[in-house]
Amino acid sequence: MDSLINAAARALAAGDPLGALNRVALREDAPALALRGIAMAQLGDLVRAKVLVRRAARAFGPKEPVARARCIVAEAEIALASRDLGWPVQALDAARITLADHGDGVNAAHARYLQIRRLLLIGRLDEAQALLADLDPAILPPALRATHELLLAGIAMRCLQSPVARAALSRAELAARQSGIAALCAEVDSAALMLNSPAARLICHGEARPLLLDEVQALLTSTSLVVDGCRYSVRGAGMSVSLASRPILFTLVRTLAQAWPADVSRETLIAKAFRLKLSDESHRARLRVEIGRLRAALKPLASVTASKRGFALVAQVSTDVALLMPPVEARHAAVFALLCDGESWSSSALALALGNSQRSVQRALDTLATAGKVQSFGHGRARRWITPPVPGFATTLLLPGPLSGG
Repeated sequence: MDSLINAAARALAAGDPLGALNRVALREDAPALALRGIAMAQLGDLVRAKVLVRRAARAFGPKEPVARARCIVAEAEIALASRDLGWPVQALDAARITLADHGDGVNAAHARYLQIRRLLLIGRLDEAQALLADLDPAILPPALRATHELLLAGIAMRCLQSPVARAALSRAELAARQSGIAALCAEVDSAALMLNSPAARLICHGEARPLLLDEVQALLTSTSLVVDGCRYSVRGAGMSVSLASRPILFTLVRTLAQAWPADVSRETLIAKAFRLKLSDESHRARLRVEIGRLRAALKPLASVTASKRGFALVAQVSTDVALLMPPVEARHAAVFALLCDGESWSSSALALALGNSQRSVQRALDTLATAGKVQSFGHGRARRWITPPVPGFATTLLLPGPLSGG
């Protein structure tokens, strides 16, 4: 490589894309195209970045496998930044193997971190954690060490392990400062802000108050029966019952928990669970069937008893009942939470991340757009959805939750 290419590469590594462009902006050779593409990605022009990186990969040709592999890794990073989660991961893994075989351990590790970031976005935490455990950050440069710790913190937050997350963020902050990259330092600060922002609302005895992630973790390990509206489950005494695939049952137990220890009228339960303003005897019969299913699902954590006017929730293994809800009430909270990262998402990427059908996600987006909470740009397959990040709350607990209904 010539001196300008080397200088541009050093500028990019230091987080100075404008300095890199000043050196190679007018050049059309393969190394310059690749560097220009990475610089445009750092500046936020992801469409132009993708075009430049692909041109560079073609220009390098099959006789330069390492350079082509680096371009594939760069294109994967651009796809991840633009939330194109359907980008072929097999190509990224093949590029990682090529880099490792040719002694480029740093870029091979970078490719692995991109794979882990994608797994984290789509909620496959066990796979992400397994891949992360295979990497040794001690032998990597500061920027990648910071990335490693950020991913570790992200997994810990999603798993409600706040002490692990705090320790990882402390190490990430140190590594980011050593790297001298301002954008990386800002990413660490943003993660720390999320960890110290309200992650949920606790509703107990008719009163609501915000909870930090540490407090959520403490609540879930307490003696209370917790109806978890962030993950659609009921927890208590070390046991957990998932109702994520049974939205009617979860609506019923949520309504009963919110009123606990009082009962809830049959009319209210029918209105909440079946979304009906008026009810008749057939709806009451349907309610009795669903209450029976709820009793069976909650054994031995809780039971549901009948009263003169309706039904009441009774904790079997706990002293009290607490309702845990997202920090911001929204019908399509899971979609909204993903959009709150400030990046632009396609409906197909949202569907992949949430494990739901694209049509259900599209209906949720249309509802949120009608309410003025999200907006779109582009048309057809190029259409993307975005919303400004909402300050003051963390989306950590919203992300694993599947869509209910759609």
